[in-house]
Amino acid sequence: MYDRTLVEATDNQAALVLEGLCQPRIEPEICFKLRAAPRSASIEDLLAAIEWVAHCVEIVQCDQPGWKTSLDHSISSNGLHGRLILGSRVPIERLPDLQAGLPRMEIMLRKGDAIVDHGVGEIVLGSPLAALGYLVRLLSTQPSAPPLLAGEIVSTGTLTDAHPVAPREAWSTEIQGLPLSGMQLNFA
Repeated sequence: MYDRTLVEATDNQAALVLEGLCQPRIEPEICFKLRAAPRSASIEDLLAAIEWVAHCVEIVQCDQPGWKTSLDHSISSNGLHGRLILGSRVPIERLPDLQAGLPRMEIMLRKGDAIVDHGVGEIVLGSPLAALGYLVRLLSTQPSAPPLLAGEIVSTGTLTDAHPVAPREAWSTEIQGLPLSGMQLNFA
């Protein structure tokens, strides 16, 4: 993710131009902003390092026909990342049951009024918090990879399948089980 690919939702609403993205798809996710570098991948150290939690939506893309790609090509294509739409931030102090709530949280993904998909937090390596811990552990085994630092935003992975999006479509998300707001998205 780069500053040029980050889109700030206003009141959990965003309009996004899809022009320039190849075969875009929508992925609802959870992200964390770090107030400090995690000392380890333990739950206690991860929670101490998190400043806020937010619902986000990543728009991924693929330049290969029918999304038939390889791991090497995906990596060289910036992990298929196109845009990240960031919703309202909730300070971690307002989420006392985050560890227990993340695996059980539910998300509903809609296109217009139609429910397209339903997901739960546990499909992201058991929990978005576990995904953050996995990243911390993985980086610690890579001598040339820098560790996570204070100020970084980490998106933890999709809570549903990735679904194609197109101009003139309206999509929305609804979250249950955590005090995070869903989003309204309009694509142009």
